[in-house]
Amino acid sequence: MPIGEALKKTVELFPGTVTFSTSLGQEDQVLADFIGRHKIGVKIFTLDTGRLFNEIYETLEKTEARYKFKIETFFPQAELVQQMVNGKGINLFYESVENRQICCGIRKVEPLNRALQGTQVWITGLRAEQNEHRKHVEMIEWMPDKQMYKINPLLHWTYDEIIGYIKQNSVPYNPLHDKGFISIGCAPCTRAIGTGEEARAGRWWWEASHKECGLHLVK
Repeated sequence: MPIGEALKKTVELFPGTVTFSTSLGQEDQVLADFIGRHKIGVKIFTLDTGRLFNEIYETLEKTEARYKFKIETFFPQAELVQQMVNGKGINLFYESVENRQICCGIRKVEPLNRALQGTQVWITGLRAEQNEHRKHVEMIEWMPDKQMYKINPLLHWTYDEIIGYIKQNSVPYNPLHDKGFISIGCAPCTRAIGTGEEARAGRWWWEASHKECGLHLVK
């Protein structure tokens, strides 16, 4: 079943409780195009960690203007960020994996959990070839910790297929992608990747592994 039809069917089965989370990356822009093009009535949100590239905000504005839908923004709780920074420093994440996970937890995971309240189906742009962890993800997953289904419609798409779709349909995208930033997160935690590196190698590049922030890890 084509992705547009599958998303429409999902909304029919779970009316008012289907949510799409977007980081404004290339995969999510493809899904945004499907949603906008087929006028699929899902809630769309993004997370603003407070440490994003300005190009992400520009992509957000262009996407809303192109598809005439609203992307709701969720922010971390200011008091938690203030306590973390005052206690551990503004760039605590460079010091240890534990500190980085604390930062991701406050700036991303907690806001995500708020954004997903009332959701029965969570749509994401995960792809299997992005890293080793995502090779084992299923197209449709039951998330026992969140008591909801997660659907990954682009799971088996290749990077070339993503780029081809964006070009063919003139989908707005983050210009940093053209500079080697394939997976884009917070500015201090993202670098461009080199030839032969996997898509998420530029995320937390100072770590040997742990290339997930916690948003897509089942507990």
